[in-house]
Formats: sequence, structure tokens, C-alpha cells
Amino acid sequence: MSTLLHQLIFNSATKFPHNIALRSKSDTVDYKSLMNEVTTIGHGFLNSGISEGDRIAVYLPKRFEAVISFFAASYAGIVFVPINPLLKPAQVAYILKDCNVQILISSDDRLRNLKDTLDNCHDLYLVIDVDNKAKNDEMSHYKLEQWQNIKTSKAIPAYARKEMDIIAILYTSGSTGGPKGVVLSHKNLILGAESVAQYLKNTVDDNLLAVLPFSFDYGLSQLTTAFYVGACVTLMDYLLPRDVINTIDKYKITGLAGVPTMWNQLANLEWEKGNSLRYISNSGGTLPSSTLSKLRALIPNTEIYLMYGLTEAFRSTYLDPKDINKKPSSIGKAIPNAEIFVVRNDGSICDVDEPGELVHCGPLVSLGYWNKPEKMAKTFKPAPSQQENTTECAIAVWSGDKVKRDKEGCLYFISREDEMIKTSSYRVSPTEIEDVVYASGLVTEAVAIGVSHPDIGQAIVLIATQANQVTKEDLLSACKQNLPTFMLPAHIEFVEEMPKNSNGKIDRISLASQFSDIFASG
Repeated sequence: MSTLLHQLIFNSATKFPHNIALRSKSDTVDYKSLMNEVTTIGHGFLNSGISEGDRIAVYLPKRFEAVISFFAASYAGIVFVPINPLLKPAQVAYILKDCNVQILISSDDRLRNLKDTLDNCHDLYLVIDVDNKAKNDEMSHYKLEQWQNIKTSKAIPAYARKEMDIIAILYTSGSTGGPKGVVLSHKNLILGAESVAQYLKNTVDDNLLAVLPFSFDYGLSQLTTAFYVGACVTLMDYLLPRDVINTIDKYKITGLAGVPTMWNQLANLEWEKGNSLRYISNSGGTLPSSTLSKLRALIPNTEIYLMYGLTEAFRSTYLDPKDINKKPSSIGKAIPNAEIFVVRNDGSICDVDEPGELVHCGPLVSLGYWNKPEKMAKTFKPAPSQQENTTECAIAVWSGDKVKRDKEGCLYFISREDEMIKTSSYRVSPTEIEDVVYASGLVTEAVAIGVSHPDIGQAIVLIATQANQVTKEDLLSACKQNLPTFMLPAHIEFVEEMPKNSNGKIDRISLASQFSDIFASG
């Protein structure tokens, strides 16, 4: 039984040493070789002088070195921080400084873009270039090293770690301010892998296509679930939807995890009849009923799992494929090792069909937020009191999501209770966008809101008052310099004056109502 994350690979290497663990295009790595790579890089981390529990950030697209770094961190007894490869330098710097990262692993092109940013990350003492082009700059406070030079067989005893120790910090947007680092233990990730593998019925014969970023817990889960059973993971940086289908056919993919935006695109393409997919899964937002119907017609022999999860508790619910005919809009029931409640404002349990807040209990609940005690106190609170609780759960995740439960125990998502924008399956903080807009000096007031969009869930609308004779193109250009694509406004509107509520604050509710139908289809 694995108790530390890297043991998932080591156990599979013992059972299936020559099975392919990772594939990237024509390159493959078997489990024995992957274990050896994890070991040598882990020794390299230890030989660099890193301390127990220190943080190592990985800012890379999906490539072997990213995966090796995660599990080598586990082997060494330190903590890994995956950074979304779409983020811009200022956002990368926020994460590096927020959790005091000591080692950064990235590629040559990304490091060139980060050069000025890294000079202000004073905890950073080592930067590793996986493209092996690193050259030290005497003016930098950190050492720049090539990936090939980190590898070593010189063994230093790894730091002793336990299953409840921190292994990863995943950053997710908050409703205000910068993103929050969700702290995960070895036990969280291993039990999560076990739970998902159980209901998806994963086996050593599976080949999972990883298209989601590893900074997303749903994306990271593709690795942990596959390694738990000794399956293969095919890495792919998702560009065009047709490429996904071609990859499925070429490599005989059996499992594909996606988000509504991706499924909306794939549902409008032709698929090979009798393809290899055993199952697909959806999370990160509700799958439109029209998209679900198209997918069921295109891949009738493929099981479809509709799921719900949040980074603070990994995965929460899934709908059994056999129930999809009668409950196509449901997010299902609790996954193994989780207990889900629908709760009123006073903490009591809701009746059947009564809307309430989704509360997640059990061992998948994360350790909280990194260095954010006030935000943590709002989300991680004592479990609701009730007589039927069958798990030991002192602290639960209060999701902020409004749901209801039918008489058969299946859950249905209703809405979010905060101002977060859910676009293309990313949770985006309005404040992050507004901060960039204000910093441009082009406006006097600005508000970012999410409005319904038929393809991406919500689209970002930016409403602003002009400081000068600035154009929408000027403002969008400023946004593009400092925000990733998924955070860019889909529509910009200038107004002479912002509506205010009784407290003198900008009336977001009024603006949301005013612009609610600008992307309405038809």
C-alpha cells in the first residue's frame, strides 16, 4: 500500500517494470525507467541543499520533466507547486513569492520571459532549465543550472515524510485578490487516486490522454490515477480539437477527462466509429444537455461520467453512467472516501429538493490554504452536525456552491454564491482582472463580470469609465500584456458613470443584469 506519492510509481515499477508509464508523441518511458529518473532527480534536489518541506515550482507544458519533478519532490521529501503554463510573468511571480519557492523548473523560452520577474523572488536560489541551455548571470541572486546536470546517483538520505505531510500546493483563483494555494497531503492525493480508479474502473490496460494542465487538480489526477493501477498516460498540450480525436485514434486512448469547453468543440466534429474510448469524464462545470446528447450519439459505446469537484476537496461527486438517461443534469452522488451534505445557512441538513450549500466531508478534504488564515476560516469549518454521519470529519469544506438533492440522493448544481467567473472551466477572480486594468492607468473605474455564454459557460465582460480618450483596443492590448488568454475580456463597454448601491460601492448586480443577454444565442 502506497503512503507517499512517489510510491505509486515505485509500486507499479515493481509489478509492471516494462509497461509504458508515459508517452509524449513518439517518445515513451516505462515504469522502471521512470522510477530511476525520479530517483536521480530526487537525489539532485537533495544535493542542491534544499530543506525538508521546501517548495519547488514547475512552470512547464506537459512534458516528461514536469511529471518527473513532481514525483522526485515526493521522493526527496519536499513540496511541488505546479504553475499553469498559460500564466504571465506577473502571475507566476505572485505564486513564487506567495509560497516562498526555493527551486524553479522551467524551459529556456519561459525563463527568458521571466528574467526580470525572478530578480524579485528572493527566496529562489536555484533555477533549472529543462532545455539544458542555462548560462549563469553573475548579476542574479540565484544559480541557473541545466536539467542534465541535476541528475546524480550521489545518494543523500531523503527527508522522512508521513502520509499527512504536505506534498503539493495547487493555486486556484479566489473571489477577491490573488489566487489561493490549496495545500494537499500525500494521503489526499493517494486516496483520491484510489477513489477515482475505483469508480472509473481503471486497470493496467488503460491509456489515459492528459490534455488538462497539471496545475488543475483534475489534470493532476490523470497521473495519480494511472500510476495507481500501472496504466499509461499520454501527454498532450491541447491545441485544436481535431488533434484530440486524432490522438485518441493513433494511440488507442481508453480514457479522456475534459471540461465543458472542450466537449462543446469535440461534439461538433466527426469521430471514428468503434473508437477505443472506454469512458470520458466531465468536470469543471455543467455539461450542456445539447453537448451531452451529441456526444452520446457520436460515441455510443463510451461510458460518460459527469462529475463535480473542487480543489479544496479534490473530487466530490460523480453520476454513474447507468443513470445518465434519467438524470442527465445531475452531478451524482459522493465518490468513494467522500461524504456530501446539503446544508442550510444555520448548519442544519436540507430536506429533499431544498436548495442549500454543498459541504464535503472525509479524508479527501485538503489541509487548507497556504498562509491565508482568514480565507481558510471561511471555507474550512466544522462539519455539519447530524446523526447519520458515518465518517470522522472534524473539518469540512464549505464549497459556496448551491445544490439540491433528490429523493434518490442525487445532487443537482444550482449556482455559485460568490462573484467568481467560471469561464472555459477556469475559475477567474474579477479582482485579478480589475487590478491589471487599473494598473494600466487607462480608466478611472472598472468592473469585470461574468455573463452567460453558450460555448464557454460565462464570458468576461469589462465595464469601465475612461480616464482619457482611450479605445477599447488600447484597453484590450493592456490586458493581453498581463493576463493569460482565458482571463481576457470577451466584451468591453465604456460607461459615463458606474451605478452605485446604497453603500456607495459599484453595483455589480445591476451591471450583471444589464449585460446578461449580450451573448444570448439566436
